[in-house]
Amino acid sequence: MNDSGLRDRKKQQTRAALTEAALRLVDERGLDAVTVEDISAAADVSPRTFFNYFATKDEALIGDHTADDAAMRARFLAADPSLSVIEALLLAAEPVVAAIEQDREIWRRRIRVMTDNPQLVAGMMTRSARSEHDLIVAIASRVGVAPESGWPLLAAFVTGAAVRSALLTWAKTDSPRTFADHVHEAFGALAAGLPDPSKPDPSKDVR
Repeated sequence: MNDSGLRDRKKQQTRAALTEAALRLVDERGLDAVTVEDISAAADVSPRTFFNYFATKDEALIGDHTADDAAMRARFLAADPSLSVIEALLLAAEPVVAAIEQDREIWRRRIRVMTDNPQLVAGMMTRSARSEHDLIVAIASRVGVAPESGWPLLAAFVTGAAVRSALLTWAKTDSPRTFADHVHEAFGALAAGLPDPSKPDPSKDVR
């Protein structure tokens, strides 16, 4: 690994350590009882280093969930034209789903912390707004309609909701089913028109 690659890896490790420390401490003590200094000490870095990665304590808790979004949109636009938007989005999201899969305990803590501190949700939504807009534009481009026509926005919102529901179900249970299993099931339900689960012949997962 060259020097640049090593530096990038160390930066990723430091960012991850700060996020893990922030979530653990806030989960244990509560949001107001944890300072940037506490988080920095737990991650064995200085407060100055903390601010090289995050502007606020809240940012460390929320994490950066938009870093791979540009690559995901590129995969979505490059997907086989014969695939539906739901199928193409699912295919494009697979690397992101796999990355989240490796951090189940981190996501369990994050969900607990955000449930206990709902003001953090607003911050996450604000940070995701630009990425969501770019996804709407990508969907519009793929299906050949104007971004403001309504359909691309609806598609982005419902698939985003499917991912969030899959994430909550996966993170809050001890089921051996993977996050990918839950995502495929949620997208399959959307593709089938969200049928009532009590009806016979339930929708099959999108694969």
